Amino acid sequence: AEGSTERLENVERVRRIEADIDKRGRDEVVDRAAYTWFNRLCALRFMDANGYTPTPAVTPRAGSTQPAILADAALGVYDPEYGVSQDVRQRVAGLLTGSIASSNAAEDAYALLLGAVCSSYAESMGYLFAEDVASSLLMPQGLLAQGSILSRIVSEMDEEACSDVEVLGWLYQFYIAERKDEYFASKKKATAADIPAATQLFTPKWIVAFLAENSLGRLWMLNNPGSELAGSMEYYVAPEGDEPHIEVSSADEIRVLDPACGSGHILVYAFDLLFRMYEEEGWPTEDIPQMILENNLFGLEIDRRAAEIASFALEMKARERDPRWFEKRVDAQVHVLEPVTLLPQELELVTQLSERRSLLEAMAHMDEVGSLYVPDPLDESVLLSELEHVEHDGSLFAESAIAKLKMMLANVQGLSRSFHCVIANPPYMTKANMNPWLNEWVTYSFPEEKGDFSTCFLRRAFSFAKGLAPIGMVTPSTWLFISSFAQAREKLLKEASFLSMIQLSYHGFPDVTVPTCTFVVAPGLVGAVGSFIRLQEFDRPQWQAERALEAIQDKSCGWFYKACSEEFGIIS
Repeated sequence: AEGSTERLENVERVRRIEADIDKRGRDEVVDRAAYTWFNRLCALRFMDANGYTPTPAVTPRAGSTQPAILADAALGVYDPEYGVSQDVRQRVAGLLTGSIASSNAAEDAYALLLGAVCSSYAESMGYLFAEDVASSLLMPQGLLAQGSILSRIVSEMDEEACSDVEVLGWLYQFYIAERKDEYFASKKKATAADIPAATQLFTPKWIVAFLAENSLGRLWMLNNPGSELAGSMEYYVAPEGDEPHIEVSSADEIRVLDPACGSGHILVYAFDLLFRMYEEEGWPTEDIPQMILENNLFGLEIDRRAAEIASFALEMKARERDPRWFEKRVDAQVHVLEPVTLLPQELELVTQLSERRSLLEAMAHMDEVGSLYVPDPLDESVLLSELEHVEHDGSLFAESAIAKLKMMLANVQGLSRSFHCVIANPPYMTKANMNPWLNEWVTYSFPEEKGDFSTCFLRRAFSFAKGLAPIGMVTPSTWLFISSFAQAREKLLKEASFLSMIQLSYHGFPDVTVPTCTFVVAPGLVGAVGSFIRLQEFDRPQWQAERALEAIQDKSCGWFYKACSEEFGIIS
């Protein structure tokens, strides 16, 4: 409000918030601040529960109702690791002793302390804790009240829940559940804002294990036949003898991509597999987490809030193995594909780029097409050239053009790399739910696979895959059978072989009401014999993992099959 204490004491912060509202709109700013604070509070609770914070930041000690950091402050005790400034200490002391007037002194003091905690983690986890639009001015109110969001997070994220970092992914799915229900009830075409809620689904752990073990794990075993890794991979279906494969000389060479990583469940599982690979090679344990995050794991995502969780989850895996992790200032390589639109005045500064209409259109709709965009080989060089040109331009719009060109370059570079393994649970959306622009773009870009987003992602994975790099996915199974995907099937069978597949029941896992399948294919490997498990007769989600394991352990069970991919060509 005009004349408020906040405006008088935080002029620059208020100015930044107002500028962001002018740019994005009030609803988006409110939404982003809300989910970022939700993510922060959940993250701090997870770190408290696992002993990663020097003093619990959101959790009370036994017998107390106040967060430990506030209880300590009331005694004049401040953990040096949080680096609470002298100004903040004096103000907290003033509030708690009553020398500074306040209608709710404890709440105001805690808000200052929580802001200091976030600042202390801003350098090591800037994607989640940096002072941006989700500033302390937009912190949720009433955090210390009975029944508040914070008290619910602390009570419901108990010690058992916090024993596995995947709890954060489940929380994200519940966070967007209401928006997802609203979208499907509306029966409208999906806008860019609808796509994350409409398409994201948390992948059950056993399916993640099957995908990762039969792609990344299989790649390792083919390159290291004597490895003991197979003994710890429960869902691994070993090939019968050697087969053509992409060669890797060491663990630090392997690059793994999830092109629609959501909250990072697949990447987190791949982290554990990679850790065991490094251990086999004799790397020092304390060096392995940094090696994995710098060399091996890559995620792409259009939803910033999910990407925040994915990055945090990976860093918690690193912290679990390395007590000094936060000191290393290493970020997980999860890239948010941000939409970028150049103004007419900015386009006048970049004449080469203005001629690349497909690039400009895809960048403007990056929050819809995401990883599906395949950059032209010249896109990166043109952007670098234009950046160099504009950086020497002193005109009015040069600064904003430079910022946007850097965002476009980051998108293009993230989309242009090749990988030794691609694993994903890609978004599900049929043509019937796509908005007119997206429908037209998908039809042009993926003419054979256009019927469903997930099938387009399967085709896109072929261009991400390096040579014979395995691709693991879980998708609706309709594309295996119906006539509208006949050309897509024919194209795939000419270029690749199925290494393994599980055909799930109609209700293969919770919240899914379409038939699904999870599989691994090898581009460039034609005519190979693969392993297939049919679970359609076991029509309960709780039966799927058990029956899959039974088939892997006992090939004579009656629902395990071997077949050459070329045989599927008879399906019209």
